Amino acid sequence: MNRAFWEQHACLPLTLDADVADLLRYRRPGGAYVCVNVGYAPHSREDSLAYIDHFTRAIEAHPDLALATTVGEIDAAVPGDRIVVAFDLEDSGPLGGDLDMVGTFYDLGVKSLLPSYNNGNAAGGGCLDAVDSGLTAYGRDLVRRMNEVGMLVDGSHCGTRTGLDLSEASGKPMIYSHSAMRGLWDHPRNITDEQARECAATGGVIGIPGVGIFLGANTATLDAFLAHIDYAVELVGPEHVGIGSDYSFDAEDIMTELADNPELFPEEYTRWGVIRFVEPETTLLVERELVARGYPEETVRGILGGNFRRVAAEVWT
Repeated sequence: MNRAFWEQHACLPLTLDADVADLLRYRRPGGAYVCVNVGYAPHSREDSLAYIDHFTRAIEAHPDLALATTVGEIDAAVPGDRIVVAFDLEDSGPLGGDLDMVGTFYDLGVKSLLPSYNNGNAAGGGCLDAVDSGLTAYGRDLVRRMNEVGMLVDGSHCGTRTGLDLSEASGKPMIYSHSAMRGLWDHPRNITDEQARECAATGGVIGIPGVGIFLGANTATLDAFLAHIDYAVELVGPEHVGIGSDYSFDAEDIMTELADNPELFPEEYTRWGVIRFVEPETTLLVERELVARGYPEETVRGILGGNFRRVAAEVWT
């Protein structure tokens, strides 16, 4: 039986000529939902709004893609094997300090947001900060507004203390959209066992990424990807694990970003040279491998997409 696939985080080039047809690499029997980044720490409100406008118009014009603003629209993709798309923000900076923008972005299709990208900002600490003092008063106000609007609270890229504060502050399930397990590979971008447990305690889901430097020593293999899935399943239970591969459709752009923003990407990102990614075609093989490993049908459905769907159905308005 076909299972809908849910990709909680992928990255098209953040340019105004990015080709959304790249998302067709996720095409599979049973359809797919792909959440696409529309901005992070270096980007202004105007930048992110421009990316959303470009992606929206391009997706609407493409015969094999569609925007998804509700869980029902995602479900409708299954019988037609369609790909539906929504957006996320990887930093609160594009809000420009205006909490009313949470609702504006949500109405434009941004379904999740993480407060701080690698380094601290007005909302909270980042995973690469020497000291993470946690969510600020503004950060807590941001979480409350996101809960009110129906936007998923995301702890990826945040510091450990800030991530734990998100679990405490959110009145709805939170997620780590694309975070691997630090207990398996000690990288500062990965989350601790405590973070994973506290996320699960909210009813949330951890999306395992396919970025080589988060899985191991730049180890972008299916086996490394599955090892982090297995670890998370053992730690918090299969109902709290999903996929957020963080695949970049233009790896050259990533390496340029690393060079242009050294304060955002220190040695922990650059020591292995060109970053490797598990590609969409390989990510789609997770389903086959979970079945081969004896994972029950219902568990495979959950990891492949049902768990993130459950949380979205509870949080999105």
